Amino acid sequence: MNKIYQAGLLALALCAGSCKKDYLNTTPTSSTNPAVTFESTTNAKLAINGLAKMMTTQYLSSQGFNGEGTIKMYYGNYPGNHFFVNLSGWATLINGTLNENVSSIYDYYPWYYYYKIIANANAIITFIDAASGTDADKSFIKAQALTYRAYSYMMLAQLYGNRWADSDNGNSPGLVLRADMSDGDLKRSTLSESYAFIYKDLDNAIALYTSSGKSRAQNFEVNVNVAYAVYARAALNRQDYATAENYAVKARTGYPLMSVADYKAGFSNPNKEWIWSSYGASDETLYFYSYQAYIAYNASASAVRSTPKCISRELYNKIPDTDIRKDLFLDPKTDPYTTATGAAGAALKARAFKLYPDIYPTSNVFAYMQFKIKANDQPGVGNLNHFRSSEMYLIEAEAKYFQNKPAAEIQQVLTDLTQGSGRNASYTCTKTGADLLAEIKTYRAIELWGEGFDWFDMKRWGDTIVRHNYAAGGNFLTALAVTITPQSNNKWTWKVPLKETDYNGALE
Repeated sequence: MNKIYQAGLLALALCAGSCKKDYLNTTPTSSTNPAVTFESTTNAKLAINGLAKMMTTQYLSSQGFNGEGTIKMYYGNYPGNHFFVNLSGWATLINGTLNENVSSIYDYYPWYYYYKIIANANAIITFIDAASGTDADKSFIKAQALTYRAYSYMMLAQLYGNRWADSDNGNSPGLVLRADMSDGDLKRSTLSESYAFIYKDLDNAIALYTSSGKSRAQNFEVNVNVAYAVYARAALNRQDYATAENYAVKARTGYPLMSVADYKAGFSNPNKEWIWSSYGASDETLYFYSYQAYIAYNASASAVRSTPKCISRELYNKIPDTDIRKDLFLDPKTDPYTTATGAAGAALKARAFKLYPDIYPTSNVFAYMQFKIKANDQPGVGNLNHFRSSEMYLIEAEAKYFQNKPAAEIQQVLTDLTQGSGRNASYTCTKTGADLLAEIKTYRAIELWGEGFDWFDMKRWGDTIVRHNYAAGGNFLTALAVTITPQSNNKWTWKVPLKETDYNGALE
C-alpha cells in the first residue's frame, strides 16, 4: 500500500492561509499543504473540511471518477438489478465481470479513493491532540475523523470482502487496517477483525461527540447521527441485526421523514430527512464529473443527454398507482417506443417534455426514465445524499425480520415509512414470513432507487440478479439482460488491486 497510502498523506487537506475564513466556514475546500501541521484546532477544522471535499473531487485524471458519486453510480447502480442505462459497451462493468481483473482501473478506484480518505483521517487523529484549542473542539474534530475512517472501511469491506454469509463467520480475508500514518507492509485482517475495527472507531467517535457537547453547522459535516447511521449500515452488512436495529433508530432521531413536496423536489438539496450529504454548488467547479452530471434528468452533460437513467420495467410495475414515487418515472403508457433500447417515439418524448419542461432541450428521452434526481445548475450541480432516515426505517424493518420479531412490528415500520410519510396514503401491510421479507426488499428498492444501493443490497442478501429484455417482461438491452448468481464473479467480491499487492509485500 505504500504508493496508495502515501498519495493519501500528500493530499492532506490543510489550509495554508490562502483560503477565506468565511468561505471555509460554509463550504468544503480541498486546499492542500502537507508541510503544515495542526498548530490549532482552526487548522484541524479545515482538514475535516477537506475530507468532505474529497468526496466530490475528480480522481485519476478521468471524468468518470468523481469521489463518492462514482461509488454510487458505477458500483451501486450500474451493476444492480433495478437500474437501466442504454450502455451495451459497459457490459463488463454492468454485468460484474471485472471483479477479478486486478489491473483494471475499476478494481483500483475504490481502494485508491477510500484509502486516500483514511490516510487523511489518520493524520487528523494522530495530530489533533497536540493542537492548541479547547478540549471540546479537539474531541469533536477527532470524532469526525473517526467517523470518516469508519465509513471508508465499511465501504471497502462491502466491495473487497465477502458477503458475511460467505465469510466463514468473518474468517475470510478482510482489509488492510491502517490506524496511524505508517505506510509499511501490512497484511490483511480478517473480515471479522475489519468490522471490529469499524465498530471500535464508531464507539470512540460516539463517546467523543457526546463529551464534546458540540454539533455541526451544515449537512455536509458529520455528527453523532452520521456515526449512528454508519453503525447501522455496517451492522446490517455484518448480519449483527440487534446492533443494526438499535443504531438505525438512533440515527433517524431528529431527522423526520420528508414531505411529499420535498420528495418531488429533485433530491439535490438537503431537507429534514437527510442525515448526511456532500455539498455541491456551481462555484465549486464540479463541471462534468459530478453525480448529477451522470444521473440528473435535466443535466446538460452528455452522459444524461445521450443516455438518461431509467428504472427497470419490472420494478416500476411493482409500484402501486397510489404511490407518489411512481410519478417519478416515465410510464410509456400506449405511446410507442423502441422496445429493444427504450428510446422514445415522438409522442412519448413530447409528453416527457410537457411533464418536465426543464429537461435539457437536446436530451434523448427513454421509457421509464427517472425524474427523481435533478440538478440545481448546469452541467450537473447538486448536493449528494449519503444517509436518509428512510434507509434507517428499512434497516430497522430488515433487522427486526432477521431477529424473528413479531410481524406486526415490522409491518408497522413499513407502514410508518410509506403511509405515514404520505408516499402512499393507501399503503397497508399484512404480509408475513417470506412474503414480508420480499416486501421489505421491494420497498427498499423503490425508496432508495438511484442512490447507489442496488448492487450492495443484492450482494448482502445473496440474491441472484435477474435482468430481462422486453420480450421477457423487462427493459434491459440484450447484452445486459443476464442472470448473475451470488457465486459468480468471485462471489461479487473485488480482488485487492495489483497496485496494492505490488507495493505491500505482506500481501504476497
